[in-house]
Amino acid sequence: MDFSKRLNALDIFRGLTIACMILVNNPGDWTNSYPILLHADWHGCTPTDWVFPFFLFILGVAIPFALGARKEAGVNGSGLTKKIISRSAIIFALGLFMALFPNFRFVESGPESVLYIHYVLLFFLMTSVFIQASDEALLKKTNKIWKYVAYFTAFCMLIIGIMYFDWSNLRIPGVLQRIALVYLAASLIYLSFSIRTQIFLGISLLLGYWALLTLVPVPDGTPANLDAETNLGAWLDRFLLTENHLWGQAKTWDPEGILSTLPAIVTGLIGVWTGIWLKAQQSWQEKLRKLALCGLLLVGLGLIWDVAFPINKKIWTSSYVLYVGGLAQLFLAAIYYIVDVKYWTSWGRPFRIFGTNALFAYVLSGLFAKLISAIKWGGPEPEKMISLRTWLYDSLFVPYFSPQNASLGFALFNVGVIFFFTWLLYRRQIFLKV
Repeated sequence: MDFSKRLNALDIFRGLTIACMILVNNPGDWTNSYPILLHADWHGCTPTDWVFPFFLFILGVAIPFALGARKEAGVNGSGLTKKIISRSAIIFALGLFMALFPNFRFVESGPESVLYIHYVLLFFLMTSVFIQASDEALLKKTNKIWKYVAYFTAFCMLIIGIMYFDWSNLRIPGVLQRIALVYLAASLIYLSFSIRTQIFLGISLLLGYWALLTLVPVPDGTPANLDAETNLGAWLDRFLLTENHLWGQAKTWDPEGILSTLPAIVTGLIGVWTGIWLKAQQSWQEKLRKLALCGLLLVGLGLIWDVAFPINKKIWTSSYVLYVGGLAQLFLAAIYYIVDVKYWTSWGRPFRIFGTNALFAYVLSGLFAKLISAIKWGGPEPEKMISLRTWLYDSLFVPYFSPQNASLGFALFNVGVIFFFTWLLYRRQIFLKV
């Protein structure tokens, strides 16, 4: 049975979301960005605040298509569970890798040669992973040698990490880490429970999270509140992870913290239920009707709940889950009608290219942004050095555009660079998977 059948609208929606993620994450100057490309300061919601939950929603929509076919074909349940856990672990590890890149936080006492050995091992690891993810036929022909190369190099890098990395300030939560946890929970819930039970669990998570943040006093003696540094979720992150392992710009709280991952799972589950509808043997009219009505209902409920439990991305409030979940359904309904019903597809080809290698595009965008900031020249004193990022921005954008347009132009430049490398993979029909 063919398990690879793809929904065109989903690929395009995923690619559009990834392009927006790269755009909003890489402005030339945060202080001169257009307001629409910035997150809300705290309570409230801008279009930029839609992007991350849209990706979690799309991840959820794909689950019934990927796992449902295998389940119906009688694929061993324990095998599916192992695959889900393995994939989640790899995505989580990629998040930690991105937090360590590019200097990997080597301790000052370590020999300088270890860093170069580490980069050589990284090259072989990335090469072996790329080959395994893109060419199964080659993998079989070479007797799975690249699989063993990956295991060996990963083991060596782990030993080096244990011996020479400074782990004391590594941020543990993150975007990929949340994606991994949401995928893990949503997939296991989908495989383990009926849709009725899934909906009950989703409602329970949203109500339970609301009760925890608004009714339960913080153990340090602070009354229940929704402030950034003093809410229950922030306290839990500091208690379990310590400030050294939280978001560096805040230290006292993390936007991808532990407690707020619970409602984020419901964002993924809304996607799962949407995927079940789209996969059902129904007319496209019925599918669109369900998506539109449910989307409008969720948006309305989110706006109503906003009065008592404000819409807030940074703590992923329950009202935020309903509001952006409804918007995601409405967006997907519109794209589904345009692409899979009317077959107007040419406009979406760039986004489809992004969407078929979404994880690769996102990871590459993060590594590229860090790399051009790390490459510096100009003198022995750090304060006199200039980074490649600064040089590009000051040379190619600042002299020719207004401050806001220069910032936007640099963000679009980043999107273009990542699109180019993603297009190279798409041109050769290489779709990287974990």
